[in-house]
Amino acid sequence: MCRKLAVILAGGKGTRLRPYTLALPKPLVPVGERAILEIVLMQLAGQGFTDIYIAVNHQAELIEAYFGRGDKLGLKICYFFEEKPLGTMGPLRNMEDLPEDFLVMNGDILSDINYADFLQRHIEQQAVFTISAYERLQMVDYGVLEIKDRYLQGFKEKPSLKYDVSMGIYAVNRKALQYIPVNTFFGFDHLMGKLLTERVPVRVDHFDGYWMDIGRPEDYEQAVTDIETGKFSV
Repeated sequence: MCRKLAVILAGGKGTRLRPYTLALPKPLVPVGERAILEIVLMQLAGQGFTDIYIAVNHQAELIEAYFGRGDKLGLKICYFFEEKPLGTMGPLRNMEDLPEDFLVMNGDILSDINYADFLQRHIEQQAVFTISAYERLQMVDYGVLEIKDRYLQGFKEKPSLKYDVSMGIYAVNRKALQYIPVNTFFGFDHLMGKLLTERVPVRVDHFDGYWMDIGRPEDYEQAVTDIETGKFSV
C-alpha cells in the first residue's frame, strides 16, 4: 500500500484562543464531542492517509497522551518535539523519511476539503509547493475614495472587498525542503518569499466548501455552532 503522509503543526501556544486554551493545548480543545485535532485525524484516516507526523512543543505530553501512536484511529503517528519554536515550515527540516510528496497543515483547522484529492492534484501537476486558498469577503465600514492627482475620480460607499487567503493547508514536494534552513524559525511567509525570489512556481488550489481557522474565541464559538446546526459534520 502506498504510504500517504500528513504533517500536522501543533506546537503553538494558542494565546489568541484564550481562555479556552488555559488548560488545554489548542488541538485538544473540544468542538462538539471531539477535539479539533481528533476530527482532522479522523478525516485523514478516512481519506486513505496512513502516516501522521505531529510537530509539538507546548503541552506536548497532553497531545501524545491523548492520541498515542494512532492505533485507535488506524494511523501511525510519530511526534517531533521542537526544542525551540521553528514556525510553520521550520519543523519540516527535522523530520526524517518524508515521502516525495506530502500534506502539511495547521492543527486547528476545520474543513470539509478532501485532503487526499488536494494532494493528488499537486502530485499530478508535479508542483513543488501547492497552497489551498479560500476567498474571503471583507466589508469596509467607510466610504472609499478613488483619487488621482488629488482629485476625486470615484466613490464607493462601504464596499465589500474579495481576496484570497491561505487556508493553512499545503501540499509539499521534497524539493521545497532545500529552501528551509536547519533548526531555524522559518514561517510560511519566509518560505513563500524565498520561493518567489528563486522563481520557483507555487501552485494555488482554490476551495469553496467549508473552512474555519480556529484562531480566535469567536472562530471557536462559530465552529461549535456550525457543528450543532449541521453546517459542518464530522
